[in-house]
Amino acid sequence: MRATALSAVLLAAALLAGCASTSRVMIGHARPAIAPEQVQVYAVAPPRYQEIALLETQSGSFTYGEQNKMNSVLAKLRKAAAELGANGVLLTGQGNEGRAGGVGVGVGGGRFGGHTHVGGGVGIDISPSQKHASAIAIYVESGDAPAP
Repeated sequence: MRATALSAVLLAAALLAGCASTSRVMIGHARPAIAPEQVQVYAVAPPRYQEIALLETQSGSFTYGEQNKMNSVLAKLRKAAAELGANGVLLTGQGNEGRAGGVGVGVGGGRFGGHTHVGGGVGIDISPSQKHASAIAIYVESGDAPAP
């Protein structure tokens, strides 16, 4: 029974960790949604485009490896932009969360019914730092978009 309860807790934690949302601030008009695969990522602004929304997101809590973190961030930005009908995402910033893992030690004791009880524990934080990114969801006219 304990293994089942532990499995349920771990599953719930994993699901919650994967649900980090992408924030959106609308600065233009949304268009009909498109497929995320149609969203182009830009490091430099194309010649002409319309701004639709400001986007911010982060990689998942249990995403390891710098490339995997960046892939996670880009996938979330593309998905959010596609939902707004943007065919482009203009990256405006990215970075890593500044935090360090840690080790915690705890000791406790007590006396009950003439018996003394002592217990202790050690906890280690092994979750990786997250990558954060900000971007602008844009719509690039078909004549201005570079060929894939």
